[in-house]
Amino acid sequence: MSLYRDQAVVLRTHKLGEADRIITLLMRDRGLVRAVARGVRKTSSRFGGRLEPFMNVDLQLAEGRTLDVITQVETLSAFAKTLGGSYPSYTAGTAMLETAERLVSEDGEPAVQQYLLLVSALRALSGGLHIPGLILDSYQLRALSIAGYAPTFSECAQCSDPGPHRAFHAPSGGILCDNCRAPGSASPSPFTVSLLAALLSGDWVVAAQSDDRSRREASSMVAAYLSWHIERGLRSLGHVDR
Repeated sequence: MSLYRDQAVVLRTHKLGEADRIITLLMRDRGLVRAVARGVRKTSSRFGGRLEPFMNVDLQLAEGRTLDVITQVETLSAFAKTLGGSYPSYTAGTAMLETAERLVSEDGEPAVQQYLLLVSALRALSGGLHIPGLILDSYQLRALSIAGYAPTFSECAQCSDPGPHRAFHAPSGGILCDNCRAPGSASPSPFTVSLLAALLSGDWVVAAQSDDRSRREASSMVAAYLSWHIERGLRSLGHVDR
């Protein structure tokens, strides 16, 4: 039986049989992996608490015919303990985990950038560095960019005409000029467009100065852009505390 090690974030779990669980993991070197944790639901389990959503772990796994089997687990960062005590942070974190699962494919390819981005975002949430909703929106924009769906908020997404522009159209790739404006485009305020650009680039000085109206409008733009590219919305977004 071939063994391998990798670092991962636990995205989701569900029951298997009477005592086992299937653990969905975002792994650094293998991307999205679903593996079996034997006996993890028993009170005597050695690593049950380490395989909960949000946990950042170092794992040893044995390759199986259909699903790999987790044989060892070491905790790297116990984000679950911190996030569980804050509803805004917990709901934002849950949306991050679902986003990661939807954007990373199960092709066995390394997902180093997506893994590092998720760990960094969960650390920011856990440390209360910024408003949870802003961290979520920034994470989703960056995760989309890594996946090859980078939006543009400065120049026109169609003709590259320098901005600022006022039309947002998710299918077109972001902000559009008046000449390229597509039917159904939204018209966010200039403050919202500036906030979106700041969240994408990680300019937290600008993001922190935004008002509630701009934040709500930016969140709706990010959700629309994400939904377009993953072809359906995230169930967890409906529970996020804005």
